[in-house]
Amino acid sequence: MKRMGKKEKKWITAQDVAQAAGVSRAVVSRAFTSGSSVSEEKRKKVMIAAKELGYQVNIIARTMNTGRSNFVGIVTSGFENAFRSKLLVPIVHQLALKGFIAILVNADDPKQLDLSLRELLSYHIAGIIMTSGTPPLYLAEEYVKKEIPVALINRCADLKNADQIICDNYQGAKLAVEHLLSSGGTSFGFIGQSIKNSSTKQRYDAFQEILSQHRLSAQVIFCLKDDYQSGWDGIAELLKQQPLLNSLFCATDILAMGALDYLKIHNLDKQVKVIGFDNIPATAYAAYQLTTIEQNTELLAFHAVELLLKRMKNYHRTKENRIVPVNLVIRKSA
Repeated sequence: MKRMGKKEKKWITAQDVAQAAGVSRAVVSRAFTSGSSVSEEKRKKVMIAAKELGYQVNIIARTMNTGRSNFVGIVTSGFENAFRSKLLVPIVHQLALKGFIAILVNADDPKQLDLSLRELLSYHIAGIIMTSGTPPLYLAEEYVKKEIPVALINRCADLKNADQIICDNYQGAKLAVEHLLSSGGTSFGFIGQSIKNSSTKQRYDAFQEILSQHRLSAQVIFCLKDDYQSGWDGIAELLKQQPLLNSLFCATDILAMGALDYLKIHNLDKQVKVIGFDNIPATAYAAYQLTTIEQNTELLAFHAVELLLKRMKNYHRTKENRIVPVNLVIRKSA
């Protein structure tokens, strides 16, 4: 292997690596490009030379040459939401395994959405992953118009060229109903975020459908927010409407935790069985021991990144919808 002179350069270039490895500059470029054709022998020479020289790929230069970077935007809302945090970790990990860098965008502030959109585009992003049903759909539409690959997690949308990865909300509702019935449930309630939220709507529709198969129905409360206080207020309102309520299904764990604390404070936690959805870490705490429907965040992330990469290679391929199974985690609340 050829060596550079004693005088060290401040910035190591791909040409420096090529010279040290005894290969062409094009081989160096291919060696650092995922999926490119290069022999294992040459790739090994390039990697050894790059490590010895301290070479780092110039992402800006690559972006200028290819018209697309290795940045992927992750657009979500509610960074403080425990489930979103749980989901972001495996998404970032899966992207890193494929050589991509995640750029997180918070869609909570409507005034910042347009600015965030422009900022992402300025990075010549390779793709977009949108999580949850909250970020406005027009964001995804803007990316699709520019033929930027989009993967939607837990977001139902009739959007061409945008792949969807959704947890099995119907299965989750079915597991919840069956468990509540087996625990002696006769009077049912449901607390969810706004019906405009696609996950809440799917879980609510499935819950009511499955109850109707047993000739039962549920009292329902839809909240403005998906937070602890909404769960607390929601169960208080449900009990006014239905004092003999004994079975509660909440669209998210944080709503269920608020409801469960209200029930405990009012000594009603023995009367009302509670099931949440997501299986965030706090549900296993001794203070809650919440029975819940667990989403497989690792699998959601894996499918999202896999579909995003497939669309990068063939943008106009047929749209895919993947449904990820869920699991009932039984604890003390139901």
